[in-house]
Amino acid sequence: MASRNETNVVYAAGVVQGIVLVTFPAASTIFTDPSDYGFTNTQYGFLFIPQVLTAISAAFLGAWLARRIGTKRVYLAGLLASLTSMALLILSTFFESRTYWALLVLLIATAFLGTGFGLTVPALNAMSAAFHPDAAERSVLVLNALLGLGTALAPVFVAIFVGLGFWWGLPVLSATLLVLLIAGSIPLPLRVRSAATVARERGGIPGRFWVFAGFAVLYGICETVNGNWSQLDMTRELGASQTQAAIALTSFWAMVTVGRIVFAAIERWVPSRTTYRVLPFLLAATLVFIALLGNGDAKLGVLAFGIAGLGCSALLPLTISFGQHEEAAAAAALSGGVIAFYQVGYGLAAFGVGPLLDHGVGLPTVYGLAAVIALAMGLLSFTVARRPASA
Repeated sequence: MASRNETNVVYAAGVVQGIVLVTFPAASTIFTDPSDYGFTNTQYGFLFIPQVLTAISAAFLGAWLARRIGTKRVYLAGLLASLTSMALLILSTFFESRTYWALLVLLIATAFLGTGFGLTVPALNAMSAAFHPDAAERSVLVLNALLGLGTALAPVFVAIFVGLGFWWGLPVLSATLLVLLIAGSIPLPLRVRSAATVARERGGIPGRFWVFAGFAVLYGICETVNGNWSQLDMTRELGASQTQAAIALTSFWAMVTVGRIVFAAIERWVPSRTTYRVLPFLLAATLVFIALLGNGDAKLGVLAFGIAGLGCSALLPLTISFGQHEEAAAAAALSGGVIAFYQVGYGLAAFGVGPLLDHGVGLPTVYGLAAVIALAMGLLSFTVARRPASA
């Protein structure tokens, strides 16, 4: 069992990583505003390609690195990469009027962000499960709930800082929190696995991994359509103000957090497998509703994105948890692999939507297509959760 300080640091890291992860999407209206960076939809979407590529690479390499240098060092390296990303985002503010220089700096920043995410999040999931072996599934849900809390706070902070006249206060805040987190983590042991477990993990990734990976790709698309494009949908399609758009994004991430907490709390009465099989269909119905909203429906938009957050909430952490239970001998590799393929879905939605919009496809159509993907995810959920989580 881990000490209380170790558990607290891991959970705090979840919150901070959540804030850092959504810093770029939370500033989407800043990046696309002609009076600020002035990026096109395609340029904005292009920002996330380096993040996706480095996150996938880092997530796959994380388990291999952990066997050689330890999970703690992998985790700290991820925090340092995230800190570098925030520093570069702050630096980009000096190039706002020079679009291509700003784009270059931000592409490097998102590359470091992806590296940080790919190294840190699988390490946090591994540490959370290892520190609470008798309640690993609940612990992973709690960790991801706290990560969701961070993602919900990011757009709130952006709205506050925009109101104060300096939106870049968010990356400054994120960098400060990362420095404090690194300082608090260094003195702690943060040990995860025994030598026997490490030896077993050298057996490679099992065949069932691809089922979990496929689900993660679909989930990544659905989450990112909401997380990265909701603010633009609110302002362009529903006639919302920037403040209302920020509230909608906050509503989405807040309900991701609430859902993870609630489903962890009611696991005794509502099995995780049931939750896992119901949520994709709730998400699909909500995405259809969002697609049908029109100008003047800003309040309904806020509500709908909140329900979409509930639909997304427990799906990714339960995918990781089911995989770790089913393939305990390759838990760390499977966790990193699921995160990597989640990033594949993230990349498809983060970048792919931009060119669609620039070629005349409307956001309502995008949300309609996402509903179809959510239905496919619902069907696949019966294969992923084919046995009890405790098996």
